Amino acid sequence: MLPQDPIILLSYVNTKLRDEYASLDELCGALGVDREELVHRLEGVNYRYSPEHNQFI
Repeated sequence: MLPQDPIILLSYVNTKLRDEYASLDELCGALGVDREELVHRLEGVNYRYSPEHNQFI
């Protein structure tokens, strides 16, 4: 279960991307998360996924 608070979610996802997963697709597949829903939730607090940095910025 992912954190519900968007800022805590941002921190959680970026930490996972930094430490465990090489891409957002890999993270979503491993955690069973809908990629579009995750991206939409973080876009709601003005963060976009950067494949070059492998994090939401």
